Amino acid sequence: MPESRDSITNTFVVAIGVSLVCSVLVSAAAVLLQPLQEKNERLYRQQIVLEVAGLYEPGVDVGDRFAAIDTALVDLAKGTYVDSIEAEGFDVAAEAKDPSLSIAIPAELDEAGIKRRAIYAPVYLVRDDNAISQIILPVYGKGLWSTMYGYLALEPDGNTVRGLQFYEHGETPGLGDQVEKPGWLAHWPGKKLFDADGKVRIEIVRGTVTDSVNADYQVDGMSGATLTGRGVTHLLRYWTGPNGFGPYLQKLSSEAASNE
Repeated sequence: MPESRDSITNTFVVAIGVSLVCSVLVSAAAVLLQPLQEKNERLYRQQIVLEVAGLYEPGVDVGDRFAAIDTALVDLAKGTYVDSIEAEGFDVAAEAKDPSLSIAIPAELDEAGIKRRAIYAPVYLVRDDNAISQIILPVYGKGLWSTMYGYLALEPDGNTVRGLQFYEHGETPGLGDQVEKPGWLAHWPGKKLFDADGKVRIEIVRGTVTDSVNADYQVDGMSGATLTGRGVTHLLRYWTGPNGFGPYLQKLSSEAASNE
């Protein structure tokens, strides 16, 4: 007798066929959509850079506005610009995974908890005519539950904070996610990274800032998110310290002082 169309064999054949067709469609969609996803991610990060610099305007093309910002690549150990590598699109976190473009961080120096860092890193320079008016640095490091990625905007002296903004994290909703809330971010402008001796002093305190002597270096903590705040302190101290952008910021500070 002919095999029934409802037999187990036919059912398996149809199921496998449908699965293969679906797999091909999903794979094709992923390949076709990847350029669009990459473009959207690039525009999103550019928007965050504009926001932390106070230059974002709703309705204005992000790519066009971002084009007015200079992107430069810095050799972190030397604090000097690198012209031999394209700075546009350089992802400091992604490059840290490439052994040929990164170094391992000794555990005793790894405040940010990232294990490796890229040899080079991009900086974003906002200019007023030819003079630098803002420097924006990519920063990232471990929080309580996740790696937090953001941008730190500084005055031309390389010391005074203009703003801080995170664009990716997985911290606790309602607690650690205060790192992205405007109310908490409003505490950052005007804070100082370094003291008169050049030591990194910036920190998030528990509760509110009450120490008038050290208030310039302190930011109010996030209620219920002490460990997330500690992570922000550590990642900022690492990236602005001697093993991060420290040598570059020292050069900027010296140049700013000589121009006064």
